Amino acid sequence: MTNVPSELRYTAEHEWVEVLDASTIRFGITDYAQDALGDIVFVSLPGLDSVVTAGATCGEVESTKSVSDIYAPVSGTVIARNEGIETAPEMLNSDPYVKGWIADVRVSGDANEVVANLLDSPAYLAIISA
Repeated sequence: MTNVPSELRYTAEHEWVEVLDASTIRFGITDYAQDALGDIVFVSLPGLDSVVTAGATCGEVESTKSVSDIYAPVSGTVIARNEGIETAPEMLNSDPYVKGWIADVRVSGDANEVVANLLDSPAYLAIISA
């Protein structure tokens, strides 16, 4: 069964979002996404200090099956990137919610308010179960 932690928020494009503090979120791809992609062999991360826009492409994931875009779940500035997944992209398969995070983004405004319009776990489960 697909792992959908209840404390996270989700996008319809299969990214998860965790609020780290009042102005920072962390995001990655969901367990469902990594399972659908298959064995991940390459990750292109957003650049440090780059500005990302909610819904816009900010990187890509390549698997043995296909190449998929990574979409920014929120708008803001990338303040950290998980460079470990560039050398070990399989972490996205083995641990998408902890070791396989993609980037941290500083948002303008309150992070909890910024992610409030994203999907909660029941809503995301409804999408992937349909």
